[in-house]
Formats: sequence, structure tokens, C-alpha cells
Amino acid sequence: MSRFFLIAGAVLGALAVAAGAFGAHALEARLAPDRLNQWELAARYQMYHALALVAVGLAGERIGNSVNTAGWFFVVGTVIFCGTVYALALGSPRWFGAITPFGGVSLIIGWIMLAVASYRNA
Repeated sequence: MSRFFLIAGAVLGALAVAAGAFGAHALEARLAPDRLNQWELAARYQMYHALALVAVGLAGERIGNSVNTAGWFFVVGTVIFCGTVYALALGSPRWFGAITPFGGVSLIIGWIMLAVASYRNA
């Protein structure tokens, strides 16, 4: 499983760089400043959690499978949180923003689960 999280982190990291570049170059003239800020926020959080997934993948070798729960929360949280923020930046209906906090909570739980797994297996 740790290999999956390493690969997921690497892919999400590459996509975060691409999204950031796309926002800076292709969307800069097309989006209002507040929407461009949303896009940049999504790319930044995607990169943070891509790196967290790489850490989970590496920790899985050392800590064991208990860290996988954190990895799954990071994957789900990144898809939901960043996906909805990207969509809002591109003009999706405002109600779509009601989904975003579920992704944020998933990311928070992922960090807590990473801490718990690390503490238990230290």
C-alpha cells in the first residue's frame, strides 16, 4: 500500500504544478482576482497533501500499515477539497462550496491519523 501512496503523491504533485502553471499563465487574464486566488489556494493545498502522501508512503515502510488510514483521508480530502475549490474558481454554482468542508475535514483527520499512527509505532 505504501507504494500506492508514493505514486498518488507524485501524480498529485505533478498535477499541482501543472494546475499552478495553468492558473498563472492561462487563467490569469480570464479569472477575476478572487477566483484566481481560489485556484491558487487549491493548487497549494494539493501540493501540500501530495507531499503528505509521499511522507505516508515512506512512513509505511517504517511504521507499517497503520499509517494507510491517514493516506486514504489525504487522497479523499484532496480530491474533494481541491476539486471543489478548482470548480468554484471556474464558476460552478455556489452550492458546490457546501461540499468543500467535507474535504477539509478529511484532510484534518488525515493529519491526526498520521500523528496517531506515528505515536503508536514510534
